[in-house]
Amino acid sequence: MTLRLRTVGFLIAAGLSATVLAPPAAAVGRGHGVPLRVATYNIHAGAGMDNVFDLDRQTDLLRTLDADVIGLQEVDAHWGARSEWRDLAGELARRLHMRVSFAPIYSLDPPATGGPRREYGVALLSRYPIVSAENHEITRLSTQDQNPVPAPAPGFAEVVLRVEGLPVHVYVTHLDYRPDPSVRAAQVADTRRIMGEDRGRKILLGDFNAEPDAPELAPLWEELKDADPGAPTFPALDPVKRIDFVAVSKEGPWAVRVNGAAVAETLASDHRPLVADLELRRRPGRA
Repeated sequence: MTLRLRTVGFLIAAGLSATVLAPPAAAVGRGHGVPLRVATYNIHAGAGMDNVFDLDRQTDLLRTLDADVIGLQEVDAHWGARSEWRDLAGELARRLHMRVSFAPIYSLDPPATGGPRREYGVALLSRYPIVSAENHEITRLSTQDQNPVPAPAPGFAEVVLRVEGLPVHVYVTHLDYRPDPSVRAAQVADTRRIMGEDRGRKILLGDFNAEPDAPELAPLWEELKDADPGAPTFPALDPVKRIDFVAVSKEGPWAVRVNGAAVAETLASDHRPLVADLELRRRPGRA
């Protein structure tokens, strides 16, 4: 199987056994910024498009992407038999030699007294030091309640990283999947409010469950730039829509430059991962 990355200005083709992708020319030699490769990936609780749980397959794929920061969605931690009761974010972090921050959406009592809690949510993996982490509440319509109503619930991760001395706010999210956009609209409002409380460089990673031109996403693009890869991400087999995003602060001294973006062709999940090569300004107000 082949991994192909379609990007603005370059094309990379590498086997899944490859361990490093060469950085794009746009990210090399500019000299006045810090390059940062980020990715977002809905891992489908470790299962591929074939619904077979295989964390080895996803580890190989993530290693090939060679990302510095990875946002993950649909992450199980001792959740159930579908993922063999394993801590998926913790295992991926150890295998990839990365730091990890996990933000559960659901945290349920264990099936046996004294066991780990059953948790499901989003996570962030990083090669860079984690300065702080917070699990924010946004509006959700629970899948665990019989008659749910929209209500605040956790699972919107904010992690502050230090990237070569530069503080960066990275957020990981998973928006509501239902056809009715009302809950997503409320989640977008919550997201803007939370992000608006922070000052500095910002990167939002996630599965938005809506396409870029969806009306409920429009408010996001007032402050953020979409790192558009020019390719769909879902479903992994013959994808027809892009619902996975990397978005960055676009204006002012804390703007983050997008040098290229790509979608990897893989069936290791029911989504395809999105990768973006970014550049962080070393000093606000400088080019």
